[in-house]
Amino acid sequence: MNAFSYRVQTLQPSAIREILKFTADPEVISFAAGNPAPEAFPTEEIARITNEILTTTPIDALQYSITEGYTPLRNWIKDDLKKKGMFGENDEDVVITSGAQQAIEVVTKEICNEGDTIICEAPTFIGSLNAFRSYNAKLVGVEMEDDGINIDKLEKALIENPRTAFIYLIPNFQNPTGKTMSLEKRKAVLALAQKYNVYILEDNPYGDLRYIGENVPTIKSLDKNGNVLYAGTFSKTLAPGLRVGYLCAPKNVIAKAVVCMQVSTVHTSILPQMITYKFVTENDFEQHLEKLREIYKRKSDLMLTNLKMKMPKSIKFTEPEGGLFIWGTLPDGDMPYFCKKAVKNKVAVVPGNAFLTDENAPCLSFRLNYSTPTDEQIEKGVDILAEVASTMYR
Repeated sequence: MNAFSYRVQTLQPSAIREILKFTADPEVISFAAGNPAPEAFPTEEIARITNEILTTTPIDALQYSITEGYTPLRNWIKDDLKKKGMFGENDEDVVITSGAQQAIEVVTKEICNEGDTIICEAPTFIGSLNAFRSYNAKLVGVEMEDDGINIDKLEKALIENPRTAFIYLIPNFQNPTGKTMSLEKRKAVLALAQKYNVYILEDNPYGDLRYIGENVPTIKSLDKNGNVLYAGTFSKTLAPGLRVGYLCAPKNVIAKAVVCMQVSTVHTSILPQMITYKFVTENDFEQHLEKLREIYKRKSDLMLTNLKMKMPKSIKFTEPEGGLFIWGTLPDGDMPYFCKKAVKNKVAVVPGNAFLTDENAPCLSFRLNYSTPTDEQIEKGVDILAEVASTMYR
C-alpha cells in the first residue's frame, strides 16, 4: 500500500534540521542555525506586554479571530510599508501569516499549478525550496553573481519555461550567501517580470538588519503594475517563536490567500499578533532595530576577522552588509567531506548543496551563521574549522 500522496513522496527532511540534531551534543559549536542572537530577544518587555494583555483583554487574545489578522497590527504594517513606498500603488492588501514561511507556502498553493516552473536564485532558502517541491513545481535555479542573480540567465530561464508561476528572490543579505542585489539588477528583474507577465515573490526577512552601507529600495517599492508579492516577518526583528509574518500583494491575491489559510491554520495565533502590535507601538522600534544591527555587525566582524586570519587563503568568504550569514567557498575538492569532518570535530556548518534546486549538483560552498553562537564559540569554532581545512588546503 502506498501511504503517501505523490506530492510528498519525494520530500526529504530539511538538511539544516538534520544537521541541527548534532547540536543536541552540548560540545558541538553550531554555525548551522539561522536563529537570532539570544541577546537580541527583548524578553522582559515581551513578558510585560503578555501579562498586560492576559490581564486586561484575555478573551480577545484567546478567542477565534478573523483570518486576515489582528486589525491594529495589519494597519500598522500597512502604514510602515507605505512609508517605505511599498503600499498603496497597486490596490494592495495585507494578511498576517504564521511567519514568512506560510506566506511563501500559501502563494505557491494559490498561484502554482502542478508542473509549473518556479525560478529561484541558486542557491536559495531551503524552506522555500521544500514548499515549492510540495506542490510538484518544476524548480529552475539561476546562478548568482556578487550583486545578485544573473540577469541574462534569468531571461533565458523565462524564455525556456513559459509556464513560470513566479520568480522567487531574497534581495537583501540573501540566505544562504549573504549577498545583496544591486538596485540596477532589481530594476532589471522587475522589467523581465513585466515583459514575461510573471510574478516576483520578494522575500525580505533580513531587510531591517542592514549594518553596513545604505538601504537599497525593495523591488516592491519599484513596482507600478502589481507584479511583486512581498513576504515580511517579525521573526528576525522580534522573536521567531511568535510566528508573526505577513504577505502584501494585490487584493485579489490576498483574498485567495485568506481562503487558502482558512482550510489550514484558520488564522495566525492572535496573542502573538497582539504582543507584536503592542511592542512596535509602545517602544521605539527603530531604536530596537539599531540595537540588533549593532549586535550582528559586531558578531559578523568577529567571525570574518577570525576566518580571514586563520583559514587558508584559498577559501573565500562573502562579506555581508547585514543579515545573519556568511558563505564560504572551497577552491576545489570534496565539500561534503569537509562539512562531515568539521562536525566530527564538533563544529556544524551547512553543506551548500542543501540550498540548490538540484541537491546532487556540484557545489563547493557551505553556509556559516554568526548570530547564534557566542563570541567564544565563534573564535573556538573557527579555530577548529581552520584545523580541519589546513589538512586539505593551503
